[in-house]
Amino acid sequence: MAQLSDDCFAFGGPMMSVDEAVGLIATRVNAIADIETVALVEADGRVLARDVAAPLPLPPFTNSAVDGYAVRNADIPQAAERAFALDGRIQAGGLAQAPIRPGHTARIFTGAPMPPDAETVFMQEDVRIDDSGKIVLPSGLKPGANVRPAGEDIPEGHIALRAGQRLRPQHVALAAAFGLVGLDVVRRVRVAVFSTGNELASPGEPRAASQLFDSNRFMLMAMLRRLGCEVSDLGILRDERISLANGLKQVAGSHDLILTTGGVSTGEEDHVKAAVESIGSLVLWRMAIKPGRPVAMGIIDGTPLIGLPGNPVASFVTFVHVVRPTVLALAGALPEPLLPIPVRAAFSYKKKSGRREYVRVSLRRAQDGRLEAVKFPREGAGLLSSLVETDGLVELGESITQVGPGQDVGFLSYADLL
Repeated sequence: MAQLSDDCFAFGGPMMSVDEAVGLIATRVNAIADIETVALVEADGRVLARDVAAPLPLPPFTNSAVDGYAVRNADIPQAAERAFALDGRIQAGGLAQAPIRPGHTARIFTGAPMPPDAETVFMQEDVRIDDSGKIVLPSGLKPGANVRPAGEDIPEGHIALRAGQRLRPQHVALAAAFGLVGLDVVRRVRVAVFSTGNELASPGEPRAASQLFDSNRFMLMAMLRRLGCEVSDLGILRDERISLANGLKQVAGSHDLILTTGGVSTGEEDHVKAAVESIGSLVLWRMAIKPGRPVAMGIIDGTPLIGLPGNPVASFVTFVHVVRPTVLALAGALPEPLLPIPVRAAFSYKKKSGRREYVRVSLRRAQDGRLEAVKFPREGAGLLSSLVETDGLVELGESITQVGPGQDVGFLSYADLL
């Protein structure tokens, strides 16, 4: 398991900014050292453990980029078109063993190897055949046109994939192009997830009139799996300090991260703080973020614990900004900063200085073609519908105090958050 010292997250004073929190996580979390080899078909979403140097150049041989006719550079027509005798036919996957003779051209297809001494390809749509059956090539083509030299994409020995990359389909494709059948990746981050609260019932179980079905736990497990984690569902732990402490103690040694939702504020029935302090250490981490200020971080037997707010929108937002970078750091992944794209606000909004806020919005295309952000009509952090019926979040930085219609704002799509 990844181990942390009990004081590595200690922080006092005013509320921590989002950037400070992310920076602290990146510098203090120890990456998992366990490595395993997976087949290419299983590599998507995993974190690469070792650099991959190109074992061969891409492309591995010089080939034609188009269907057309190959010639020697010395024979390219200069002032006027010129007729050439046909000297062979080369298909993709075939061999071009004989060099092209002076004054001759070879029929060639996309991806086929260039014949010896040939350096340029004329596209077939620029070529005509005269009455005698000769190939007439136009003048003025640049030498080397329509040819892909060996190693043009990636030279042999080049570091093509870097350790720490979270592999995506394009990375898997590159590994396959090298002829690799597997990749060394970091073991999946093991995360134990539970909800707290007597007011919760799991879906499928009886629900009392005063209870809610637990939704946060399932949202968080789905988000963790999208990050490539191995998730253990601990269900719902009731609001009782000793049972909470026992449940946490049991999973700390076998997991890299413990994730809770609810019970991390300072109310009389919020028992996570006392439970963690009885078996480890906990520093209440008050982040200057809305929704989601009450976020807790603790250490139990060297395993980090993150406690998220109970309101679903606050839990979602703080997961993105606290749990996501923690998981990436545990996996040894390269930083993946969230980069808002500029859109135009179609709403008014006021906020406090010194706090970062996230506004749920939908996108629409304005008459002038610009994308506009339309604010969800209600504010509550408990409104799951506000996550379902919107496209993403507008990020309002600490220095911003108000937004008006027509002002540019930064938009984060839900699709880009995991």
